[in-house]
Amino acid sequence: MSDNKHKIVVLGAGMVGKAIAIDLSKQYEVWAADIDQASLDFLSKHYPIKTVGVNLMEDDRIRELVADFDLVVSAVPGFMGFDTVKTVIEAGKNIVDISFMPEDFMELNNLAAQKGVTAITDCGVAPGIPNLIVGHHNDYMDIEEFVYCVGGLPKVKVYPFYYKAPFSPIDVVEEYTRPARFVEKGKRMVKPAMSEPEMVFFPQVGTLEAFYTDGLRSLLSNMAHIPNMKEKTLRYPGHIQLIQALRTAGFFDKEPITVKNASIRPIDFTSKVLIKDWQLNPDEREFTVMRIELTGREGNTAKRIVYELYDEYDEKEKISSMARTTGFTATANAGLVLSGRFTGKGVFPLELVGMDQDCFDYVMTYLAERNIRFRKTVD
Repeated sequence: MSDNKHKIVVLGAGMVGKAIAIDLSKQYEVWAADIDQASLDFLSKHYPIKTVGVNLMEDDRIRELVADFDLVVSAVPGFMGFDTVKTVIEAGKNIVDISFMPEDFMELNNLAAQKGVTAITDCGVAPGIPNLIVGHHNDYMDIEEFVYCVGGLPKVKVYPFYYKAPFSPIDVVEEYTRPARFVEKGKRMVKPAMSEPEMVFFPQVGTLEAFYTDGLRSLLSNMAHIPNMKEKTLRYPGHIQLIQALRTAGFFDKEPITVKNASIRPIDFTSKVLIKDWQLNPDEREFTVMRIELTGREGNTAKRIVYELYDEYDEKEKISSMARTTGFTATANAGLVLSGRFTGKGVFPLELVGMDQDCFDYVMTYLAERNIRFRKTVD
């Protein structure tokens, strides 16, 4: 272990939580907390990581757990995200969070400020890195359009879904069911998720299908001056038609139905079934692909800036690309807080962090050191 005495607890030891704990353990004293003992045993056996078995749905247990730590990193599923972040803030602890929570985390801003807490939210590959980038360029240019598309996919396409979930299937289903918000000609618009599909070509993987999902989130308010903003998710062609059929048939409904005297929400049943088909095998090859485009003016000069990412499963560390790109974005921001580079009190999505040149450079350098490299072009 490093001489650095900072103590960090990672809440959640799933695929991304593991990657976060492993990366941080190279520099800090790290504990991993989860109810899944097998995941904890894997971490403690192979890495200098201490573990604690805990039900992270119990707020009192979280409050007790975090008391002795300098920083909390939350890698719980989205439906647990808001309550977890709130509990940690109430405990007076700084937190970096990657959960794709349905609630508006900015509602916790005043609480965090009052408690003197730094909370960095939506701190993954996306939402996350696109936010950091648009926050950074917002200082230099008058942005007229901001568009990004992103996807994590298996290298081998398997019928019928052509997809594997690198994180909780319930969070993926959430992406497919939340109405998608975007901005067009200065007006906020709402369309059903998965609408307006288009084909997009990427040199490394060929043609993928892009469709609206609700990925702009905090950018809708924090970057409200940008007249055009859109976010789309990428999948292999054919996937989304199957998902739309399931949605139309009611498999994603949240109202309980009765089956043989048992009450069950269709979405819970569907998620349980899909997790078998969508489970990434331990050594399964997959990749993350993303394209971020900013169009506008810098002074009197029209500019189009494009950032492109292609990242694959890490053969050496045995960590999936989505776990790397999501998890290491979180650990980079953990480093910002622990090093004192970022000291703001309140809730901060990455567009607010990216406004600081030093913070932007630190995160991008941190990722590059872990071979997560963005190709930037300027026209």
